[in-house]
Amino acid sequence: MGLDINAPLFVISVAADLAEMHPQTLRQYDRLGIVKPSRAPGRSRRYSQRDVEALREVQRLSGEGVSLEGIKRILELENQVDALRAKVSELAAELDEARSSRRSRRDSRVFAAGSAAGDVVSLAQGQRPRPRSSAVVLWRP
Repeated sequence: MGLDINAPLFVISVAADLAEMHPQTLRQYDRLGIVKPSRAPGRSRRYSQRDVEALREVQRLSGEGVSLEGIKRILELENQVDALRAKVSELAAELDEARSSRRSRRDSRVFAAGSAAGDVVSLAQGQRPRPRSSAVVLWRP
């Protein structure tokens, strides 16, 4: 079992070391809402691996000349994209499940008499015999 990157594990001094920043910088980013760590029962900050990665991204963007307000907006948009990707994956899985369920229903067959001579024909569930025949359903598995 791997480490949960969202688990709040690191105190501010450790997170600052991991992100190669001063702890006061992390406090300011928290006040500005750029990176919002979890709070322990004693109200001390606890940073996750995801928070540390976000702090490194803030540092990179800041080094490229992006303002703190711009960085905050970029991180918000990236979080929205991540949430939308997760939703797309969830919907795709639901669609696959629905298609699979539909396919299994389609694969179950109904047997009917296909002509006045009594020929037996196989039909997909929901399919009806041609109107010209007077088919009678004989057996449904």
